[in-house]
Amino acid sequence: MKLIRPAVLALVIAGAFFYFTTWRSNAKLAGANPVGWFSHPAQVEITEASGGEALDSEEQNNISVYRKNIPSVVNVTSRAMTFDFFYGLVPQEGQGSGFVIDKEGHILTNYHVIADARQVEVTMHNRKKYKATVVGTDPAHDLAVIQIKATELVPAVLGDSRNLQVGQKVYAIGNPFGLAGTMTRGIVSSIRPVREPNGATIDEAIQTDAAINPGNSGGPLMNWHGEVIGINTMILSSVNQNAGIGFAIPINTAKAVLNDLMTLGRVRRPALGVRTIPISAELADEIGLPADYGLLIVQVTPGGSADLAGLKGGTERAYLGNIPIMLGGDLIVAIDGQKVEDEQDLSQMMNNHRAGDTVKITIYRNKKKMDVSVALGEAREQV
Repeated sequence: MKLIRPAVLALVIAGAFFYFTTWRSNAKLAGANPVGWFSHPAQVEITEASGGEALDSEEQNNISVYRKNIPSVVNVTSRAMTFDFFYGLVPQEGQGSGFVIDKEGHILTNYHVIADARQVEVTMHNRKKYKATVVGTDPAHDLAVIQIKATELVPAVLGDSRNLQVGQKVYAIGNPFGLAGTMTRGIVSSIRPVREPNGATIDEAIQTDAAINPGNSGGPLMNWHGEVIGINTMILSSVNQNAGIGFAIPINTAKAVLNDLMTLGRVRRPALGVRTIPISAELADEIGLPADYGLLIVQVTPGGSADLAGLKGGTERAYLGNIPIMLGGDLIVAIDGQKVEDEQDLSQMMNNHRAGDTVKITIYRNKKKMDVSVALGEAREQV
């Protein structure tokens, strides 16, 4: 009996606590909302945008550029064999992009996309796959031409990269991380020389903030009109992903070597066959030159294109610091009307030509200014 009373009392107290703290509160909520904590209305009302909104002019141009060029852009898959210490020779696969340049199935891409490849496969925008043959390579400019046998191809329109301006809108189409048919947009951030990982230098590389990632290599960089102005080739990033600094090879650099790549399989690099030193205003004043800029020819390669055209090297021995040089040679100040101030200018102009082209070189011989036509030879080690 003594044990029953405390048990009954505890039960009454617990029941009262439950009534006032839980059951009563839930009853009130159920009265306010008979269906419980969540409602189930007969019809859901949402706010929708009005249909038929027209695209603005910029969006329309973005779509137009994409539709115009996506049939020309391809995915390039290369397969090579690499040596592994434990497994020996093992297959390795890489991916990049490219674009069709003619109806015969020639495709322009980066050399590093297909370098050392034993097998190259091309996938079109419609998912059709073709085996590709490497037609020509130019490691010095990181360019390559491959070819497929296909019909109804849509070649890309090659533009002009000579007069690009920082701030111009550009588009990049490619296959970043294997995601086919991706387009990004940005601007030309700068025009500058860039050294690639393989040591090759891209003169007047197009820097852009358009998103470029692994897999975009070899794809086209296009202007506002959808014309190809560059070939996307590399990014500057510590994590191997887009950081807003990508680079493209100017399309004019590619156009200058396409004929050689497609007919010879290699590039006949043009050369003047001269050794030169750059002239500053101080040096010009010191040795009495008629212009305060240009390249002074100190030596002409015997039998080279400059020698055959009659250009003269130095005849008077002198020293530039501790370096012996020859003075008295012709002073190159322009090529085809474009001012030449240093070896980089000369190299850039040579990149826009190929062996066999004839250029007009403006020189000073003593105090006399004159033009000399020179048929460019094929480069060995000199420009």
